[in-house]
Amino acid sequence: MGTLFVVGTPIGNLEDLTPRAARILGQVDLIAAEDTRVTRRLLSHLGIKTPLISYNENNRRERLPKLLETLASGNVALVTDAGMPGISDPGTELVARAAEEGAAVESVPGASAVTTAIAVSGLPGNDFLFLGFLPRKRRERLARLHDQVYSPHTLVIFEAPHRVLATLADMAEALGDRRISVCRELTKLHEEVFRGTVNEAIAYFPSPRGEFVLVIQGNLEPSGSTDPAGAQLSAARDRLAELRTLGAAPKDAVSQVSSGFGLPRNTVYRWWIDLERPDRP
Repeated sequence: MGTLFVVGTPIGNLEDLTPRAARILGQVDLIAAEDTRVTRRLLSHLGIKTPLISYNENNRRERLPKLLETLASGNVALVTDAGMPGISDPGTELVARAAEEGAAVESVPGASAVTTAIAVSGLPGNDFLFLGFLPRKRRERLARLHDQVYSPHTLVIFEAPHRVLATLADMAEALGDRRISVCRELTKLHEEVFRGTVNEAIAYFPSPRGEFVLVIQGNLEPSGSTDPAGAQLSAARDRLAELRTLGAAPKDAVSQVSSGFGLPRNTVYRWWIDLERPDRP
């Protein structure tokens, strides 16, 4: 059996390709590429003429036998359009099957948009959660974000330019106006990193262009609390009940608790509705 090389490619600047990666791409028998047009440009820049075959989400099942056949007696390099294979692309399946068939699997590390964005974000990177691309449907996207409301982890999300404003708006609704770093076109000519709040980011990018990585602050622990989620929920509910007793208008009470505790408005509003139910214990 041959070897499957999992090769990291530049996320923008071609100078970020490692010498080892260039050597491997020139020595293998076949390169499995997410998009052969993208990889061919890279190979042309390097003067490499290794044969290419496309391997992506649309054709992975029909391509897998051919790649395993090649690995039976030769070496294959797996690449994605940018960064490390297996991150938001179907490379994981090829790696697993190659290992099952007895082929050696070697990593040839390279640039990663995830770690690059965290490094320049100014937000904690010692404990983060990568969510990849969020669902395209708003209801599913909001549900995914709501799952992370009380997570203390820094969140890292990929997003396309035509959906980034909708995603930011959903973040503001689901997570509150947290600190965020919006990284655009990392390592490319027009690289830009915005640091501020979610709502400030919405105002800053009226017409988004390029590829985006969003790095969002996790839920911060209340001072002195060992149970941040429970303590925050309890205090917020108590304050909401107090405002209702004082006769505050629903809109004002929900707004005050949402902004004061960094909670999603729709979550606080549901609590208000529960408080108004006559059958509430």
